Amino acid sequence: MPELPEVETVRRGLLTALEGRRLVRVIQRRPDLRYPLPENFAARLEGQTIEHLARRAKYLLAHTRGGEVLLCHLGMSGRMTLVADPDLPFAPHDHVILETDAGVQLRFNDARRFGIMDLVPAEALEAHRLLAGLGPEPLGNAFNGPALAAALKGRRTPIKAALLDQRVVAGLGNIYVSEALYAARISPRRQASSVQGQRAERLAQAVRSVLLRAIEAGGSSLRDYVQSSGELGYFQHQWAVYDKEGQPCGICGATGQASAIRRIVQSGRSTFYCPRHQR
Repeated sequence: MPELPEVETVRRGLLTALEGRRLVRVIQRRPDLRYPLPENFAARLEGQTIEHLARRAKYLLAHTRGGEVLLCHLGMSGRMTLVADPDLPFAPHDHVILETDAGVQLRFNDARRFGIMDLVPAEALEAHRLLAGLGPEPLGNAFNGPALAAALKGRRTPIKAALLDQRVVAGLGNIYVSEALYAARISPRRQASSVQGQRAERLAQAVRSVLLRAIEAGGSSLRDYVQSSGELGYFQHQWAVYDKEGQPCGICGATGQASAIRRIVQSGRSTFYCPRHQR
């Protein structure tokens, strides 16, 4: 599933094509994605101007001049790509198409239909069931060592599981949590409540650094993810630990069955770490 860097990469790729543009045609090719699409979905969007394209956690938020916000989640396989030729035939899983007054189409393709689209009044956005209760943005000013330490205080789960909890910090997923813990030299098995003081500061900085590098590389392409231009992301070539089971640690050089990068399963997900330098 696309994580924060992939969604942010898509957002940035759509800015020029969508912000300030009027939607002259909206095509809804099926009644639902993961959930039913809103009533009169296409009619409510047609004629609206997109004033601002934002992101919250793993959600894209298109604010319209009429006061409603188009909330989108890519799901497992969703792609948002820009098409300059509106006469280009639709692909089988192009479920929603937004055409602007510049003649550019944004096509949402979702083979598995785990994606989400909803229309929300701007004043009710923060209370929306998918956004309410989310933790701070890891790239925002509210996220730092003390804030992370406070959120982890008293938590008796492993730190890996705590960071995947969207109430602790918004937008993190399996890949980038593994990478951040590796960069911060913290074991994914460590009890979350013990990540305090300088350890929490180190982890907060690692989270920010890993996410920024991933965004710069266009995210990580696994299975279906592409940028809005159709290009792949490239951060998977910079992974330090994720999917590196059995390989030498790039920090301490540990090798051998007992000390090379290991894979364990936590909460049903693969975790990769170095048992020597992550404590």
